[in-house]
Amino acid sequence: MPEKQIKELVGYVTSDKMDKTICVTIKNRVLHPVYGKVINKTKKVKAHDEKNEAKLGDKVKVVECRPMSKEKRWRLYSILSTANKA
Repeated sequence: MPEKQIKELVGYVTSDKMDKTICVTIKNRVLHPVYGKVINKTKKVKAHDEKNEAKLGDKVKVVECRPMSKEKRWRLYSILSTANKA
């Protein structure tokens, strides 16, 4: 039986106002099937952040997990880079 592959997404934190939850925006560039033009597609997901580590603007990696609430099906795996606060 083949192992189930775990989905991983990389995106930026757009909201960290909730307790133990972050909102991550995933940007994806795809080719339009008919016109052949490159289109930017965005998707927002809510991810579980147990220690409230991620801050607004951080680049993070999230992985798929069991449903934790109505909308939360991802969890924070790692923080790839932090946002520059000036």
